[in-house]
Amino acid sequence: MEKSQRPYDIVVYGATGFTGRLVAEYLARHYGQEGPRWAMAGRSGAKLAEVRALIDAPKNTPLIVADAADPASLEAMVEQARVVITTVGPYQLYGEPLLAACIAAGTDYADLCGEPVWMRQMIDKYGEDAKRTGARICFSSGFDSIPFDLGVLMLQEEAVAKFGRPAPRVKGRVRGMKGTASGGTAASLKATLAALGKDPALIPLMQSSFCLTPGFEGPAQPAGDKVQHDDALGSWETPFIMAAINTKNVHRTNALLGHVWGTDFVYDEMVLTGPGDQGKAIAEHMAKTPIIGRPDDPKPGEGPSKEERDTGFYDVLFVGEMPDGQTIRYGVKGRYDPGYGSTSRMIAETGIALLSSKASGMIGTPGAILGDALVDRLRAHAEITFAAE
Repeated sequence: MEKSQRPYDIVVYGATGFTGRLVAEYLARHYGQEGPRWAMAGRSGAKLAEVRALIDAPKNTPLIVADAADPASLEAMVEQARVVITTVGPYQLYGEPLLAACIAAGTDYADLCGEPVWMRQMIDKYGEDAKRTGARICFSSGFDSIPFDLGVLMLQEEAVAKFGRPAPRVKGRVRGMKGTASGGTAASLKATLAALGKDPALIPLMQSSFCLTPGFEGPAQPAGDKVQHDDALGSWETPFIMAAINTKNVHRTNALLGHVWGTDFVYDEMVLTGPGDQGKAIAEHMAKTPIIGRPDDPKPGEGPSKEERDTGFYDVLFVGEMPDGQTIRYGVKGRYDPGYGSTSRMIAETGIALLSSKASGMIGTPGAILGDALVDRLRAHAEITFAAE
């Protein structure tokens, strides 16, 4: 069926899970009957009906039963949709059948994947097929990696406007953040470590900043693996756990845009902890206190209370350094906790932005496929600010 004739603009797959429910709730409350035509999908029709009532979605919101273990059900689902939003991870365990079905049907796709080795495997296996069928595949459409991917994109637009060229060196620095690690992120880390243990040949891929740019290897990048002092910013800084995925996505965006930021582009991410002895002590404590990978990690399907989601936030600074020593600063700030409250809004708006995208088929990034159009949507609807400083 032609995409324009399909009954649903968006299908939320995994709507009975914690994050999927938040995505469906956002669509129901923010757009009501006036927005895109959307449906909820998952393994159990009874649970879907329960969630539909729980989130007070319209009673006529369509429900689709589909299961990763039943490829035919996935194929039937994606052939009814222009865009599929999936929150069903870890993607390396459950994602490939849906990804393959979307690409075969030319259906656009957005996920929350932070699993770079699997992403690279999917790029290698299905990248040419996506180009052929016109499917736009947006990996990492949540907190990893939209604020960072789009933050660098917007900083570089400012740099070109101000200096006539992009910054060859950009720092991403988390100035503040309040939120809990998601059960899905913890499960993805566990699955990734298991995969690396089973096949050590994958370890270099995981370690490479250019894991997601097949055929291109850029200059050496900062390791970002130790506590250090940034004299230019007057602050101590400590490693940022999500840099391992965000930096790879930023380099993929640059590659897909034709290396508009240069083939010598250098990028890293750290967390700022403040000046002086106190800043150093905080940085050292954070460096030896894992956020995830502990026995008390949340399980998939678990998450923070509404109050915790509503009081969360994040504040990320990007600093572009020019060859002559001049700098440019850009900030991305989000209301709501990053892993759930803001992420559910980000992936929903990514799905809506895909509906009007003119990009060619590809396995890409939100920055490469949607760019400024997604920034505009996030500003208008998701309570995320993007601004030069």
